[in-house]
Amino acid sequence: MTQYRASKRIMSNNNPILIIDDDEQLVEMLAEVLRLEGYPILTAHDGLSGLEMLKEHPETDAVILDVMMPGIDGFETLQRLRRVSTVPVIMLTARGESEDRILGLEHGADDYLPKPFKPRELVLRLELISRRRRTPSEHTPLSWHGLTLDLSSLSARLNDQPLALTGAEFRILEYLLRDPGQVCGRDALSQFALGRRPSPYDRALDTHISNLRHKLGGKNGQIVIKSIRGAGYTLLLQSDDT
Repeated sequence: MTQYRASKRIMSNNNPILIIDDDEQLVEMLAEVLRLEGYPILTAHDGLSGLEMLKEHPETDAVILDVMMPGIDGFETLQRLRRVSTVPVIMLTARGESEDRILGLEHGADDYLPKPFKPRELVLRLELISRRRRTPSEHTPLSWHGLTLDLSSLSARLNDQPLALTGAEFRILEYLLRDPGQVCGRDALSQFALGRRPSPYDRALDTHISNLRHKLGGKNGQIVIKSIRGAGYTLLLQSDDT
């Protein structure tokens, strides 16, 4: 690994980051970089070992998960993980494999990084995730027509039933729910939820929105997320979306 210089802002977080990747050399490099940034590190080289590691360490702050692995691949690992945990997941995908990125987001990943990537970009993504999980905007729940977001526990309910959301999905709903009926621009929404502005071919925000629509009940749901062409998204009641 070329010499890596840690940022001046060493993280004070004591919760570990779990890296799941069969590329032992890459895992070693990422672990070294993240330790320099102050992160405790857990590692696994296949999906089943990674799931077992997460079970033993439920306090894990985030998971870095590779797509291509022997045994169960990253997508299957992510599906099993999401049955028991809402921990943020960043998937590592092959350069140019846009279908892998979209599939990962559809399976519940919070973000993705195409290989090869710069370690600094991964560190910044993790810092954003850590900051969002630890500093909710306020503690007063947001409620609107049966949809409630508890910002202190990062949990959601729809018509008194638990609503399972990824971290990115929660942040998207939080942003929209602060001003329902008003159009929220794509750039601002992506910056708030994902920590970056979308590039011209970045479909992460759109995929998260699609997943949210399904979780809100799709065409039969009371609450809808409407796309405003050339502007962004808005939260509406089904009766208003005419």
